[in-house]
Amino acid sequence: MEIFHKILQQYWGYGGFRALQEDIIREVYEGRDVLALMPTGGGKSITFQVPALAKDGICLVVTPLIALMKDQVESLKKRGIKALAIYSGMTRREIDIAFDNAVYGQYKFLYLSPERLGTELFQMRVQKMNVNLLAVDEAHCISQWGYDFRPSYMGIAPARKWLPGVPVLAVTATATPQVAQDIMDKLGFRKPNLLQKSFERKNLIYVVREAEDKNAQLLRICNNVRGTGIVYVRSRGNTQEIAAFLNDNHISADYYHAGLGAEIRSAKQDNWKRDRTRVMVCTNAFGMGIDKPGVRFVVHVDLPDSMEAYFQEAGRGGRDEKTAYAVLLYNNDDTHKAAQRLRTTFPPVETIREVYQRIYRYFEIPYGAGKGSVFNFSLMDFSVQNKIHSLTAYNALQCLQREGYLELTDELDNPARIHFTVTRDELYKVQINNEALDRFIRCLLRAYTGIFTNFVPIDELYLAKLMNADTAVINDYLLRLSRMRVIDYIPKKRTPLLLFNEERLDEGNLRISKEHYGDLKKRHEQRIKAMLHYAANTAQCRSRQLLAYFGETAAPPCGRCDVCTAQNAADVSNYKFDLLSGKLKTAIRENSFTLTQCINSIDSNPDDTIKVLRWLIDHGEVYETDEGIYRTYEG
Repeated sequence: MEIFHKILQQYWGYGGFRALQEDIIREVYEGRDVLALMPTGGGKSITFQVPALAKDGICLVVTPLIALMKDQVESLKKRGIKALAIYSGMTRREIDIAFDNAVYGQYKFLYLSPERLGTELFQMRVQKMNVNLLAVDEAHCISQWGYDFRPSYMGIAPARKWLPGVPVLAVTATATPQVAQDIMDKLGFRKPNLLQKSFERKNLIYVVREAEDKNAQLLRICNNVRGTGIVYVRSRGNTQEIAAFLNDNHISADYYHAGLGAEIRSAKQDNWKRDRTRVMVCTNAFGMGIDKPGVRFVVHVDLPDSMEAYFQEAGRGGRDEKTAYAVLLYNNDDTHKAAQRLRTTFPPVETIREVYQRIYRYFEIPYGAGKGSVFNFSLMDFSVQNKIHSLTAYNALQCLQREGYLELTDELDNPARIHFTVTRDELYKVQINNEALDRFIRCLLRAYTGIFTNFVPIDELYLAKLMNADTAVINDYLLRLSRMRVIDYIPKKRTPLLLFNEERLDEGNLRISKEHYGDLKKRHEQRIKAMLHYAANTAQCRSRQLLAYFGETAAPPCGRCDVCTAQNAADVSNYKFDLLSGKLKTAIRENSFTLTQCINSIDSNPDDTIKVLRWLIDHGEVYETDEGIYRTYEG
């Protein structure tokens, strides 16, 4: 429709939609529920932003990632689109004002954390809103079959009763067929409606390198592949160590993780985006909202926990549709580390119960109390006081979060926020009677808009520069205005928050369910095994392995990954290689053939059969016994 293209051009400056985007937009615009599966970089946000702008009313966007929520709101504001967000950690007053603006303020987007949907305040206010669409980002979080299940997502379907006739658009970058069906069921789709773009990335070359010295292999990649790169590691400490190693070897690198302050992270990311830094060494905290098109390589030094996570992170390479490399560095030690991570991620049930009671004692909450309480939380302080390893405590809290007892937010940088509580006429009287404050108030009014209708983030350092004053003076002004009840002032802070969803239970009533512990642990183990199999499997095209995991079983070999390149070296076509290797492994597994029997059992050129058999032996798929019998390692 013409209106979609007009909106796309007006706000984003794009001349046309990417594949599948317009189909999704049209379905949603016409009022149908849609599950959209689009790989990383496919432009998921536009699929709910454009139809919402094309209709009267406001779009509710549910997402679990507060940092991404803030980022998208700011991005929309820069495009001249009115958007706001409500999330954990906001004060009651801030939430109240935000809901008022969503009802009366002509806003087009309201971003919400999923737990907000279950609150009485939301249910009261949403009935006054003219909601045109409910968008669910990271929709895989609703499925217990997925890799990132969030219990709070289960509250989305019940919230639909407050939104009769409003369509749902669920979007995610990664979902197996089983997860996709579960998403539609859990969200109460009126009719199954899956629109899916192929997960195939023809320009992305997948490579696994077995490397005992991963740093040396990483250095070779940086030296051999031109352009910008991302290097993913699991620990914050390793980001700094590997970045230092690369810099020592004349590769421009920096490090990034969630423990750094917001201003530092922003500066590092900006330097990388502007090519002042060539390589970013990071944890998975880096990548959210990154749209840099020219990333030429993405290297995983540590094994990811799932194929979903790997596919998403690797997919940040080559968004400009030019050739890029996704390289996984792997050795036998990764298998042992994966097993250890599984044990750590799911502590014994007794440990989880112990942490539950200690966390309530830590905040001095008695039995039967605590529901709805929110506290600043230092994991390190809690761990030291209770003599529990911080990783054990963290994962126990994650298990309790899956059960719905509490919620632990990420460590967030919350800037100072202010909101004028007086009218402009009343403020004028304050200015007349307080000469020192008058200049500061005028500075605030020049620097920030919307300050009378909403809480607005402020930067004390920026204000200090504008007034040629020390930040201590600015803080003093803010406190004085707050004490005079001229403004609501929320000081800057940086801390995770712990929210208690239920009152404290005694040990006999605390339930750790099979679904949220035993079953999830088993599926977590299966995902790790799938990732290990991908790393070790040198017989099947890397792209085909990934696509098959996501349900695309008929994809042809890519011809460019490390497996295909090795098969090409055997001078046998990809198609014939796949055919022969499959037949050979089946015949050997079932009969334990000799070489002559292998050749006679396959209807093909004997030379090709011998080449493929030799390749299978060289790559550890088949072995020969002392008696000249061929067998497969898998049985």
